[in-house]
Amino acid sequence: MDHRLNQYGQPIGLFVDLPLPRPHPPHQALEGRYATLEPLSVDHADGFFNAFSDPSGWTYLGEETPFDDRQHARDWTAGKAASRDPQFYTVLVQGRAVGFLSLLRINPQAASIEVGFIHFSPALQGTRAATEVQFLLMRHVFEDLGYRRYEWKCDALNAPSRRAALRLGFSFEGIFRQALVYKGRNRDTAWYSILDGEWPALRQGFEIWLKPENFDAQGQQRQSLSALIASAKP
Repeated sequence: MDHRLNQYGQPIGLFVDLPLPRPHPPHQALEGRYATLEPLSVDHADGFFNAFSDPSGWTYLGEETPFDDRQHARDWTAGKAASRDPQFYTVLVQGRAVGFLSLLRINPQAASIEVGFIHFSPALQGTRAATEVQFLLMRHVFEDLGYRRYEWKCDALNAPSRRAALRLGFSFEGIFRQALVYKGRNRDTAWYSILDGEWPALRQGFEIWLKPENFDAQGQQRQSLSALIASAKP
């Protein structure tokens, strides 16, 4: 761990040359080549109801449960649209609402922020759009807002989320045991992060991966994101 010594010979953290606090994320649209992130609104409720037909997708989402009907979807969406921490975004692909995610635990004073409450429909999972929206939020946080730390946390038993974090370039930091109780059960929480100094190499890997020429006529990737990120790191 990098450090310096104070006048008493004790190790202390390096000086942070960054104006603090950083701005709270503006709730605005982020445009990509394959998808758009828009502030979540009640207008997206019917799209969510149609997209999230598989109840297993809700297993690790806090206290949330599958929608019983369209009114349940509208009521749920209205509540999330009003929240500013978490601050929710809808994933739109060709105008259809196919997923959502949020920025949360927003700490402008520490320049730290988390991406979470992620729910991608089967139609979005594994697509270029699914990766691109993660890239759009990362770039927004590090470049537009100047944050130092970008976090990902999940139930330690949520294997797909843990694989996704590593694929996207997050570093594993450990398990917080018995960190939460939700849905009447224990949650050990797996922690991951990306730091601002790591972002330039990650950005390079994402940009190469997202180029149309990285995919063949059948839509299969020519180079994996993990390999591109690894090769871009110093």
